[in-house]
Amino acid sequence: MPHGRLEQRPLVCSRTGWCTYRIGMNRPRVLLSEASSLTAREFVTVLGQGGIDVEVVSASSLPIARFSRWCKALHRVRAPSIDPRGYLHAVDALMASGRFVALLPTHEQAWLFAVGRDLLPNSPVPVASAEAFDRVESKVAFARAIDEVGLAQPAWHGVEREEHLDLLGFPVWVKAAFSTAGRGVRHARDHAQALSAWRAFSAEGIGAVMVQAPASGTYAQVQGLFDHGRLFAAAVSEQLAIGAGGSAAARLSVDHPLAVDALSRFGAHLNWHGGLDLDYFHRDGLPQFIECNPRITEPGNAAAAGVNLPRLMIALATGDERLPETPAIARPGVRTRSTLAIAIGAAETAGTRRAIMAAISRAVSRRPPLQNSTEVLTPVVADPPSLVPLLIAAATVLARPSNVTKLAGDIVRRYGVTPDAIQTLVPTAERHQTH
Repeated sequence: MPHGRLEQRPLVCSRTGWCTYRIGMNRPRVLLSEASSLTAREFVTVLGQGGIDVEVVSASSLPIARFSRWCKALHRVRAPSIDPRGYLHAVDALMASGRFVALLPTHEQAWLFAVGRDLLPNSPVPVASAEAFDRVESKVAFARAIDEVGLAQPAWHGVEREEHLDLLGFPVWVKAAFSTAGRGVRHARDHAQALSAWRAFSAEGIGAVMVQAPASGTYAQVQGLFDHGRLFAAAVSEQLAIGAGGSAAARLSVDHPLAVDALSRFGAHLNWHGGLDLDYFHRDGLPQFIECNPRITEPGNAAAAGVNLPRLMIALATGDERLPETPAIARPGVRTRSTLAIAIGAAETAGTRRAIMAAISRAVSRRPPLQNSTEVLTPVVADPPSLVPLLIAAATVLARPSNVTKLAGDIVRRYGVTPDAIQTLVPTAERHQTH
């Protein structure tokens, strides 16, 4: 059997009725688009525990995903926002080697792959069209698209002049059109705070700005995979612990059919292909959508709940396996945690060593609400090298909790993709049409 092929011995899952394949003795290998995000680290865990090895590309010499027995090689590249063409050429050269069954986007490189598809002739990658990404990458465009489909979201308004900041009253969330990991979203309790956020975002040149009313209820996320507009796998989870930028550092899988239906409708509207996540707040499962991630994020909870999204992304990219005919849905009631992310979240929100130590202790001892939870980011027993970044991060935030926001921002810059980088890949004629 050639290196990197899946041994196709079908196994029918009694719960979903669809086929998967056992991994043969020759473990297949995939290439991940970056290695510094928590999502990339969870991809390594999920894929490695499922019998698939990974190699990663990274602008950093010691990214978090490198510290794993399942990560077989790291390939240094220029940061995608600094040299997007060089990054894409390097990735495609690796794929041309024939060592990998698929290229998996673990963060905003999905957007870059969609726009720069012509620069990836040797790289089958499951991403939607550039036109579809244009509808969701910008927070303003996403809000418009949600309105088009008729899905619920908090009231919002674009900000072009200072007086627009007051149209929804206060408090509000001020959002830059383009940002990642919660870096372009600020809570404003009054006009002065809103004005400060608007000016800061405008000075950074990261696109239009909008204000949005707060949503009430519990924060949750629905994520899924699409085959040209057809949803074939989905998972829903609620936040149990806060991570950096308000993200979910621990999750509980839940049964929210209205959220799954909304995701299905939204993806069909965009003819989406690949991974898509929608963040929302809910009361009794009734969602109000607030954010979109046009990719799969942090797949550990979904995998623990029975839906291996990275594995299904490989099937989507290669066509070697039959996709579920009806959507495979993750089962509810499964708790997962990311201890490192919990420590970072405590440093960012509380800012004290005592709070950080309490958060780490609660995670390690699995005290409520983390009872019966599984570690999905740094599973030290199954993957001993993952202890290294956990210890380094804990020591860093304990030494100086106030530095955590800068630390997180520096990490994001290593893998983030900016609108300016995207524009360098757009043909000149099309670029002029957009201005």
